[in-house]
Amino acid sequence: MSLILHIQNGDWQQVESSTKPVLVDFWAEWCGPCRMLAPTFEKLAQNFGNDISFAKVNVDEFPDLAGRYGVRSIPTLILIRQGKVAETVVGLESYHELSEMLARYVQQRARPEVAGAR
Repeated sequence: MSLILHIQNGDWQQVESSTKPVLVDFWAEWCGPCRMLAPTFEKLAQNFGNDISFAKVNVDEFPDLAGRYGVRSIPTLILIRQGKVAETVVGLESYHELSEMLARYVQQRARPEVAGAR
């Protein structure tokens, strides 16, 4: 089973209504940097999949969705939290940089649970 949701018609509602943050990769088959990012995105999904959901949107198949989020260059990663854009990363970034960004949201998500346990 894949840890990454490959968006098809009707799947986007799952992203917007997710209780977990969702990192969305806007990409295309013909995009070299997108192909270079793919193994990093997969590794992020493996390491953060318990706390963050992961999805990919092919901009050639869903140009309206890309336009709705202002995607003008690919790869573009958008972190959606509680239905709103929390972070946007344009271009190729390292695993280290992306994992640091995601770690901040994992910690934010965990804080209310810890505080509520007292």
